Amino acid sequence: MNLFADIRTLVISALDALVSDGTLPEGLDYANVTVEPPRDAAHGDMATNAAMVLAKPAKMKPRDIAEALAAKLTADDRITSADVAGPGFLNMALGGDAWTGILQAVLTQPAFGKSTMGQGLRVNVEYVSTNPTGPIHVGHTRGAVFGDALASLLAYAGYDVTREYYINDGGSQVDTLARSVYLRYLEAHGVDIAFPEGTYPGDYLIPLGEELKDKVGDGYVDQGEDVWLADIRTFATDAMMDLIRADLALLGVEQDVFFSEKSLYGTGRIEEAIASLDAKGLIYEGVLEAPKGKTPDDWEPREQTLFKSTAHGDDVDRAIKKSDGSWTYFAPDIAYHYDKIERGYDLLIDVFGRDHGGYVKRMNAAVAALSDGKTPLDIKLIAIVKLLQNGQEFKMSKRAGTFVTAADMVELVGRDAIRFIMLTRKNDAPLDFDVEVVKQTNNDNPVYYVQYAHARVCSVIQKAEAAGMDMSDAALAAAARLDHEADVTVAKKLAEWPRLVEIAARTNEPHRIAFYLSELTARFNTRYSMGRDSDAMKFLQEGNTSESQAKIALIRAVAVVLSAGLGILGVTAPQEMR
Repeated sequence: MNLFADIRTLVISALDALVSDGTLPEGLDYANVTVEPPRDAAHGDMATNAAMVLAKPAKMKPRDIAEALAAKLTADDRITSADVAGPGFLNMALGGDAWTGILQAVLTQPAFGKSTMGQGLRVNVEYVSTNPTGPIHVGHTRGAVFGDALASLLAYAGYDVTREYYINDGGSQVDTLARSVYLRYLEAHGVDIAFPEGTYPGDYLIPLGEELKDKVGDGYVDQGEDVWLADIRTFATDAMMDLIRADLALLGVEQDVFFSEKSLYGTGRIEEAIASLDAKGLIYEGVLEAPKGKTPDDWEPREQTLFKSTAHGDDVDRAIKKSDGSWTYFAPDIAYHYDKIERGYDLLIDVFGRDHGGYVKRMNAAVAALSDGKTPLDIKLIAIVKLLQNGQEFKMSKRAGTFVTAADMVELVGRDAIRFIMLTRKNDAPLDFDVEVVKQTNNDNPVYYVQYAHARVCSVIQKAEAAGMDMSDAALAAAARLDHEADVTVAKKLAEWPRLVEIAARTNEPHRIAFYLSELTARFNTRYSMGRDSDAMKFLQEGNTSESQAKIALIRAVAVVLSAGLGILGVTAPQEMR
């Protein structure tokens, strides 16, 4: 049940009736007609822009349409009033039965809030995709949580979602990893070592050095790179991916596909993707202009193989092959997205760090060219996270030495806190994560605030069950009743849940779920606190089963929606909290 969609259907039916009686002309397009909450709750429960968007094509004044529409709408039992505001907006008030119906729908429809909007379209969400050179750190954590929650949100909205990790194991950074592990291997043999600039000195490589020693003995000691580099590269990459998978598991992040960049090399996949672009006349030999900030003294123009990305909205064309004939970093990225398109996805979503902002236009151009504009690509950039402790920047790591790892964070504050806090800001907005705030057990802690509301409801229900009352959802739905305006206020917020899910999924913005849960919790807490001042407002009415069921129906519905929303975010909905 989606009450906003139902009322929009009512509006469309009323418009059709106005067409039938000759008030409106035929052939009007209703695509932009909306029904949504008014900006000011004092103006009503729902508002429609129908008169505003249809006035021009109908060649009528908006107010004239709105007044005629109001007369049709008030004939429906759900609409108690329909008032024209301003130039032609129509504000509607709904009767109490509509809001009681929301409680009944939440309690009797397991799919309440779920949407068929996605219609089973196949979506590939690629996220995390860190270089396999070390553990997940706090910056990666935000992208991991965002991508995982987005995938869950899209699945909840009816999409067929694949969660994917792109292993960057084809570049020079993996050679650097291998050399760093080799140094730890020598250290395991008692050799004094020093880490050259650019290598990875983190303690997390010490166990790999020991493991490599156990595996090959002294076979690589005093040997050149031609002997050990390729083997250690594979060994180290596999070990780092095991470490990364373990870190992701700590965060509750699981992915369906781990795609290796290395698999693109020597297999013809890069060549095939570039040939696809070449067949469309988008590959040519040319010389790029000097990058901004370069002077003639430090810029040497060279002929390169270029992708005509400007034909698909990019600012400049992009090199895909260097003058020495080797591929640029962009070429395997093109091939990787070509592979996704070939796998038949209807929509691609990439979650990148903000430092990859310069890649957005070129990747959008590549996907548009490869798919002939048929496969949309949405790149979500993740802004930085500043870790604080009592307002001061917090730097600590047991394993990495130079950055805070995901494992450190889970140990400090727990998975639920990390996931919820990471989603309390839009993905491209910087985020301050204060460890001490997240440890608090009060309403200043956003995740505690929402989880405690769920636990409160469970506590009330447990007490009612202990008193012998039937707390089944069916019994509560049958008894549901809204006796106070504060009850109606909560029910109205519950009614927004299906609409909110679709908006969040349409915009690929899971932070909207966290915002909504906080708002719903605020309305619940306001209503809950009334029971402290008035026995009549308590949810549990001792000795009166029917009255208790009627009141508890409201908060049980709140708990159902809180649990669903927290589930999308990957956060637990506890039944009890201290």
